[in-house]
Amino acid sequence: MDVITPAERSALMSRIQGKNTKPEILVRSMAHSLGYRFRLHRRDLPGTPDIVFPRLGKVILVHGCFWHQHRGCKYAYKPKSNALFWEKKFTGNRERDNRDTRALRKLGWSVFTVWECETKNVGKLLSRLDAFLKR
Repeated sequence: MDVITPAERSALMSRIQGKNTKPEILVRSMAHSLGYRFRLHRRDLPGTPDIVFPRLGKVILVHGCFWHQHRGCKYAYKPKSNALFWEKKFTGNRERDNRDTRALRKLGWSVFTVWECETKNVGKLLSRLDAFLKR
């Protein structure tokens, strides 16, 4: 049972950011420190990728573990209230992610997905990011 009104819940949910999140800013900072320059949120590409390296033909998608339901991640829990709504929401998000990734690859882009939980280990993420961008 929810302890706040639907209007209050709606107000809370509307403040959740879709771009310029802490994990995304961290990944951008890492790419910049490696010497790469990039574009943000290119609306002309499928899914509006978070970070785009046009010269390299590469994109980075930064996914929140909860919203994109990172399999096996402790942050990818499912709310117990309104379970049917959340299952539909998460399924739609995963299907859209898969569709956008396929479309980007079909256009010739290399796609790298960074999960929110992966930003907790900065050293490991930095080496994976470096390897992806050098390929």
